[in-house]
Amino acid sequence: MKITEHIKNANGKTLFSLEVVPPQKGIGIEDLYTNIDPLMEFNPPFIDVTTSREEYIYLDKGNGLMERRITRMRPGTLGICAAIQHKYNVDTVPHLLCGGFTKEETEYLLVDCMYLGIDNVMALRGDAMKGHQYFEPTQGGHASAMDLVNQINDLGRGKYLHNEEQVSDELNKFCIGVAGYPEKHMEAPSMNYDLKWLKQKVDAGADYIVTQMFFDNKKYIEFVQKAREMGITVPIIPGIKPIATKKHLKILPQVFKIDLPEELINEVENAKNNEAVKQIGIEWSIAQCKELLDFGVPVLHFYSMGKSDNIKKVAGELF
Repeated sequence: MKITEHIKNANGKTLFSLEVVPPQKGIGIEDLYTNIDPLMEFNPPFIDVTTSREEYIYLDKGNGLMERRITRMRPGTLGICAAIQHKYNVDTVPHLLCGGFTKEETEYLLVDCMYLGIDNVMALRGDAMKGHQYFEPTQGGHASAMDLVNQINDLGRGKYLHNEEQVSDELNKFCIGVAGYPEKHMEAPSMNYDLKWLKQKVDAGADYIVTQMFFDNKKYIEFVQKAREMGITVPIIPGIKPIATKKHLKILPQVFKIDLPEELINEVENAKNNEAVKQIGIEWSIAQCKELLDFGVPVLHFYSMGKSDNIKKVAGELF
């Protein structure tokens, strides 16, 4: 079932969902199940599975020579989606990236999604390759999420890359999610510019938006209001991440270019240890989510990052 259908069928009730990260290459799926199992009591209608782009490794060939090879540290997104659907009988949302994939590879992934009965995909540009300052399109790939959305919609209508014949207007249309940034994308010169770009992705055929994590609800609410004023009418799902360690004070702003509220920063800095920080993060997320429930969000989407104990405690107070 499509995400938009899940939201419609909920009749205004806020749903619970989560996002998981594939295990690193060579690690089995059981660890992932261990983290998902405790959260199934909250009846997530869908689970997102992230995708990692390629990165370079350097092999020592001797005599001072190094050979550069491309590898992926977390492969298997589509296989994990199929396994989760089979084990838990929930819909899954594989993340599709521009970076690291050609248009042909994207087409193969989408065809496999059709075979597996996967109705939803998340269309993302992706980050710059590790060690690179700026995003560069893969040769033969897309430069933006909007272009990726266009390809997904074309294939859903039966229009393949090397076959111009359009089979049907609604052959197998995917439900497409895209990313939104309550504190604007790190590369956008302004919030208004970023929202214009988001509107273009929606106009291209995106069906819903999931936001990057945030810790100040005012920023999400203002983001939603500005998006609505711009004519964006699709569901805007907030992304939630309970802070868990003192290192998050540096890592989260550095990686995601977000701000943390001063109150939260002070509480974390004054915490005795990471156990205390985890409890602070749980309590902050509970309060944050209760306010979002009052605002009427369609879904609370949790970034699990391979851990579920803190999310279980948060969700236990809400659902």
